[in-house]
Amino acid sequence: MKTTFLAIAAAAALTVTPAAAQQPAQPPPDPELQQGITLDLQGNYDEARTHIKRAIDAATTPDAASRATRALAVSYAFESNCKEAAAVEAPLYDKALTAKAFNEAGELANELARICLESGDAGQAEAWYRKGFEAGRQDTTNQNGGPELWTFRWEHAQGRIAARRGQPAEAATHVAAAKAVLDGGKLPPQQAAFFPYLTGYAAFYAGDYARAVTDLQQANQNDVFIMSLLAQSYEKTGDVAKAKALYQKIMDATNHNPPMAFARPIARARLSALGAH
Repeated sequence: MKTTFLAIAAAAALTVTPAAAQQPAQPPPDPELQQGITLDLQGNYDEARTHIKRAIDAATTPDAASRATRALAVSYAFESNCKEAAAVEAPLYDKALTAKAFNEAGELANELARICLESGDAGQAEAWYRKGFEAGRQDTTNQNGGPELWTFRWEHAQGRIAARRGQPAEAATHVAAAKAVLDGGKLPPQQAAFFPYLTGYAAFYAGDYARAVTDLQQANQNDVFIMSLLAQSYEKTGDVAKAKALYQKIMDATNHNPPMAFARPIARARLSALGAH
């Protein structure tokens, strides 16, 4: 019997390529979580958390519960609330550490540390970055670049903490240490972009806004937090037009993560003050 076109099409529809077979099916976005994210981006934080907590309660898998819980921590970050973010996210870190998922534990600790640092709590930030470093360096899978990556992250974090504490000499020491790790050649190539972020951050908090502009322009230009530091530096150096353009770019973005939690409120406030939003 001659094979028909419809038979061939039906067979093709059932064929799964090896690459496709390896891709896990992505669950549909939780509508409560999506609504919470939307409200956070609009600045309606209390209402946002009502929806995000519903998403946590309704989660049917550990991954879904973890995603929603981390979103709740980010929601608290929008209001610079390190204490509540820690209450939410610390149990995820503890669970990962107990399971010996050291890389995951390290990343969770670092995420919380960043929330605390940008919320103005350098002490809690340092404690959580240390936990992240100590957990991450126990990872034996070399998932993200091995122990050198965690050493680089730890020096990077200490540099930013010192900068926020108004200790430029201490910050410079950690900048040099981070550069030494980077120059060792064992880090993934994409880590190079994080170094001008560090030097630009240190320059910003030292009040050297011209240097901050120069360095931050070499960092990841798609990172809304870097956009925010750069926009504020432009303002300080008198380039208001470039500052406005970056603030508006932040407002147009839809990320829901710690960088956005700190970049968006600043962008909203500065555009309002500048009469542009």
